[in-house]
Amino acid sequence: MARVAWIMGGAVVGANLFLEGCTRKAAKNVEGLFEPETIDFLGDVADTILPPTSSPGAKEAGVGAFIPVMVKDCYTTDQQKIVIDGLGKLEDAATEKFGRKFQELDAAERTELLAAIDKEAKDYQKNKTEEDADHYFHLIKQLTLLGFFTSELGATEALRYVQIPGRYDGDYPYAKGDKAWAT
Repeated sequence: MARVAWIMGGAVVGANLFLEGCTRKAAKNVEGLFEPETIDFLGDVADTILPPTSSPGAKEAGVGAFIPVMVKDCYTTDQQKIVIDGLGKLEDAATEKFGRKFQELDAAERTELLAAIDKEAKDYQKNKTEEDADHYFHLIKQLTLLGFFTSELGATEALRYVQIPGRYDGDYPYAKGDKAWAT
């Protein structure tokens, strides 16, 4: 685990993925995640989590297509079910709160909805026992961050990137507001 954290620059998002590897059998209902509508929906959710700013957003970085692959190949059957059921819960929450599906909401409504779900997920994660499963939004948010910051756009435009880095300098000056390093 320490080596993985070192390789990733000290931050491990979705550590279980790295520890257990991508060796899981996919649940039968995961195939629906690969439908174009679902990929677009996941891209819109990811783009609400990481919207475009001075760098591209998660949707432009291809996170909507990244999530289904990771869920299918790397998550346990139970985790796959949590994500799939969670997408339905997210749609239900949008309909209940705003009377429309998530993709029909404007940016402010999407942000408001996901902020409320994120608070719910944080409270759940804080109070869950070791035997309890992760909250669906916790998994989706982890995958969004992993997919974005490991994409070419995320690594080269949101982070500072040097294609061929020079020597290691552990005391490199860092000014507040500087981008983190991808390399």
